[in-house]
Amino acid sequence: MDKDIIFGFHSIIEAIRAGQEIEKVLVRRGLKGMLFNELFELVKELGVPYQYVPPEKLDRLTRKNHQGVVAHVSAIEYSPIEVLLPQIFERGRVPLLLVLDRVTDVRNFGAIARSAECAGVDALVVPGRGSALVNSDAMKTSAGALHNIPVCRSQNLKQTLLFLRESGLRIVAATEKGADLLYQVDMTGPTAIILGAEDTGIEIELIRMADSLCRIPIRGKIDSLNVSVASALMAYEAVRQRLVAEAAGA
Repeated sequence: MDKDIIFGFHSIIEAIRAGQEIEKVLVRRGLKGMLFNELFELVKELGVPYQYVPPEKLDRLTRKNHQGVVAHVSAIEYSPIEVLLPQIFERGRVPLLLVLDRVTDVRNFGAIARSAECAGVDALVVPGRGSALVNSDAMKTSAGALHNIPVCRSQNLKQTLLFLRESGLRIVAATEKGADLLYQVDMTGPTAIILGAEDTGIEIELIRMADSLCRIPIRGKIDSLNVSVASALMAYEAVRQRLVAEAAGA
């Protein structure tokens, strides 16, 4: 059995009640009954991501009697951003966060976590839905970084960005729509950098909330970078700016 999943009503209900981190619950379309109602109420109450899927998808995950429900188990414990951010400030750090909008590729996510941890990024923020599963593949690609960098799951990225802005963070969106290059945007202060998936980019509502839009210069024929590469470039530009500022103030 895949160690990243659990299945069956009782197993999933008990796992959620025991506080186990669940990435997503997959539910067979048209499923009904008392156990389904119990699970659904629990999922809604605790904000656990869920998705209705055809039975074939569940059958591909396990050949055992899944009863129409399969849950992906998270390999990490998520950190509430509302609790984590004050702690970052209290430690005397200048917060640097990466907000990942709909980055769904597991290996990309792992690679982002690895470069972010190396750059000293304080946390990754991901949406509750439409984000990569934090499973064993993500852990392996991150080379252990996901054990060392907090990941915050947001039920509403728009509200989370409002919270970050009200907490004093500058919101920087990395997008080809940006008029400025990343080198021209000040990231020496508390900063949250938004990145989107290669195919869809950042949601327009989130772009509108940004204080600055910046782009990474592309000089070749291919018009976009892998998001894990883009995230590393953005994070290390923030690091470069901060090192320069520290040296100037020394």
